[in-house]
Amino acid sequence: MKPAPFAYHRPSTTDEAVSLLAEHGWEAKLLAGGQSLIPAMNFRLAQPGVLIDLNNVEELAYIRDGDVGLHIGAMTRQRSAERSELVAARAPLVHEALPFVAHPQIRSRGTIGGSIAHADPASEMPAVTLALEARFHLRSPRGARSVSADEFFTGLFGTALESDELLAEIEIPPLADGAGWAFAEISRRHGDYGLAGLAAAVQLDGDGKCSKARLALLSVGDGPVLATSAAETLIGAEPSEEAIRAAANAAAHRDIDPPSDIHASAAYRRRLVEVLTRRVLPRAFDRARGVDPKPTTHEA
Repeated sequence: MKPAPFAYHRPSTTDEAVSLLAEHGWEAKLLAGGQSLIPAMNFRLAQPGVLIDLNNVEELAYIRDGDVGLHIGAMTRQRSAERSELVAARAPLVHEALPFVAHPQIRSRGTIGGSIAHADPASEMPAVTLALEARFHLRSPRGARSVSADEFFTGLFGTALESDELLAEIEIPPLADGAGWAFAEISRRHGDYGLAGLAAAVQLDGDGKCSKARLALLSVGDGPVLATSAAETLIGAEPSEEAIRAAANAAAHRDIDPPSDIHASAAYRRRLVEVLTRRVLPRAFDRARGVDPKPTTHEA
């Protein structure tokens, strides 16, 4: 099929883009990498009256180090971030998760900001940014505002973006002392959407006990799911096998209400979450101790 008729605009600045959004409101859709929007338009699942192409807005494509963390422009290609030494050093969880996103050809077009703004519950970047307590900087004709990842994702393909706003930048906080991280997902084939996935960011105190844990799950809810019960079982405990087993049980049976669909049943997704938690947390805590774990492999 082919898309329904639409008007096309190609701004060259952020100001131009937000002006067009203000003019057309919910009738408009922003085109970033197009890896989700274009197929939806071709099948007429999305029928915007106006398409605003951001691919000429060069000021939205960058990776910069800053005093408060790493700054990634929303139009930065996923492949560029994946190959960035700065991302690997300052946001290693992002670096570890990006190879799980589809295939290199798709990552060469898909953008970091597009993945986040699309808010697909099976997407990796929403879960990763939630685990890392990222902040999203939004622009509109009314000015700029900053929204935390906790507040940004509002439901199935839902975000805090207003009709005249665009996502301009992703800010990743710096790693704290004693921080550890890990990511894994399970899919039927490499490159498929994950049946379940987990992004973990943890921190150990001077006594070797867990002082902070953020476990963000994907593909098990309407959006990225923060496993708060699992985190509570870890806080104040040494990251023993018993503690990790308790966290895995909490994540699978208290933190999620997974869907059943043609890809996996709810019961199977609960089992995957339990398995993923028991695989991911030891690697995250090893890194928090300064031990380099085994390299990540794609689970299938």
